[in-house]
Amino acid sequence: MKDIRYSSTRGEKEQVLSSEAILRGLAGDGGLYFPEEIPTLDAEWKKLAEMNYREVAFEVMKRFLTDYTEEELHYCIDHAYDDKFETDVIAPLAYADGAYYLELYHGKTIAFKDMALSILPYLLTCAAKKHQITDEIVILTATSGDTGKAALAGFADVPGTRIIVFFPEDGVSPIQKKQMVTQKGANTFVVGVHGNFDDCQTNVKKMFSDAALKEKMLEKGFRFSSANSINIGRLIPQVAYYVYAYAKLLENEKIQEGEAINIVVPTGNFGNILAAYLAKQMGLPVHRLICASNDNRVLTDFFLSGTYDKKDRAFRITTSPSMDILVSSNLERMVYVACGRDPERTAALMASLTKEGLYSLTEEERKGLSDYAAGCATEAEVAEEIADVFHKTGYVMDTHTAVGSRVYRKYKEETKDEAVTVIASTASPFKFTRAVLTAIDPAYGNEADDLKLADQLAAVSNMPIPAAIEEIRTAPVLHRTVCETCDMKKTVETYLGL
Repeated sequence: MKDIRYSSTRGEKEQVLSSEAILRGLAGDGGLYFPEEIPTLDAEWKKLAEMNYREVAFEVMKRFLTDYTEEELHYCIDHAYDDKFETDVIAPLAYADGAYYLELYHGKTIAFKDMALSILPYLLTCAAKKHQITDEIVILTATSGDTGKAALAGFADVPGTRIIVFFPEDGVSPIQKKQMVTQKGANTFVVGVHGNFDDCQTNVKKMFSDAALKEKMLEKGFRFSSANSINIGRLIPQVAYYVYAYAKLLENEKIQEGEAINIVVPTGNFGNILAAYLAKQMGLPVHRLICASNDNRVLTDFFLSGTYDKKDRAFRITTSPSMDILVSSNLERMVYVACGRDPERTAALMASLTKEGLYSLTEEERKGLSDYAAGCATEAEVAEEIADVFHKTGYVMDTHTAVGSRVYRKYKEETKDEAVTVIASTASPFKFTRAVLTAIDPAYGNEADDLKLADQLAAVSNMPIPAAIEEIRTAPVLHRTVCETCDMKKTVETYLGL
């Protein structure tokens, strides 16, 4: 199989193999690694339809991660997708009210981030061995709610690593926060930040590009890597579940081989839907990729206008906090493709975003976004969608999934597109109990304790309470550090003893 190399979206000349890109996380020039070419998924669909999740994941990942041996990949996949998931299927499809919901939340932390962050520690430590790295790897991550806990759970007590997670102190749900601040592990460090996710992400990316900080760390035997979706070790595993969803639809005779489907993804940072785009480029039959935003509709406006504008835009805290993002990091990879893989043009656009708060694509460049449709859902629409689908079908979805579901309904009404549609269901409703219960019936949700609301949601929905919720009911708070955005670097230096 031909080696796939990865290059920076901003022009750094060195091309690297997948293990090196995973180790580095971010390119030295601040760009994101992207494959020089997209491999073809040339496996027979008949065979894919008969495979389990681990087998499909192997077929996808081996085509991107070409410097990992088959034995190494099997080891990583088998240890990632094991009994830590509450279903053997790993990513089941549930049909409700005219669409298939791809449930990506049956992992250890009940959010879709588990699908990639369960395997990233194995890919990373395997890469370190391949490159004879003896430095301690410091995973530096910003989270809008779900990545943090999933990364912490994946890397807790993994030898040769430490993990530092920054989250907006007042910008995540109570359960998301409790999941993070109760995290065990001698190598874990969780920090609340007085700021929003964009503040956290911006300062984390600055630390990755800080040459002086890098030198100080190397002197002490440390090196940074990332668990955010800027790391291709996060992005590539996500491609697998879209291929798997199609294979299961085919196996269950819901579609014919070659029939194109729609994929709807609620997204703020663009990584999850970018994985669906890569799946399509590999050969997955996809008609439309539908990008769904909440009230922070910067992505919707970008696809409608060709201008990405965060300038003077209010940052809104919503009931879908993992999407409360104004600077969508992974969009840079899509912009790079739309610009004809021109790194100088991409770097100039990203510089304009930093300095001016916006950038615009040309009409020709916008043609590179033709695979996408986009829409947004307001807070009121999100609540209505949860209630409508529940009262019609009994199916319960979380707030993020409801964004995708409502945007799909509006898209279908506007276009009359009847293609079979898969909606990425990105988190368990038990992660956002208050918002979900209140949407179902305003009489619910009066209980002050969000964890006690889990019992109420279980009774209303006839769903079992996930182990992830039971685990944090009485768990002690182990992380109490809070800092200002301007002190994030100092906080890292103090923790590492620099």
